[in-house]
Amino acid sequence: MLVTTTPNVEGRKIVEYKGIVFGEVISGVDFIKDLAAGFVNFFGGRSGSYEGELIEAREAAIKEMEKRAASLGANAIIGVDIDYEVLGQNGNMLMVTASGTAVRIE
Repeated sequence: MLVTTTPNVEGRKIVEYKGIVFGEVISGVDFIKDLAAGFVNFFGGRSGSYEGELIEAREAAIKEMEKRAASLGANAIIGVDIDYEVLGQNGNMLMVTASGTAVRIE
């Protein structure tokens, strides 16, 4: 499955539009990661635990989107956009949404 943020694939012709597809992941952030991020916030630097969580959630959302596109008979997804939201009463949930247009290219 070819996945791109561009509106087309250079050198390839789009022969069929299958529709908009989404992949959503909601991930909880645990107490240990919150504590580690708090120390990083206080002392400065990057939070590896949060970055890892973000990478995993983004990759899972893209994989989910790819599965949905494949079920429609697509072999590519164009115009991909990734959105992030913080959810939950204490902001301890991360939602990642991947969206794009499933297409068939030659």
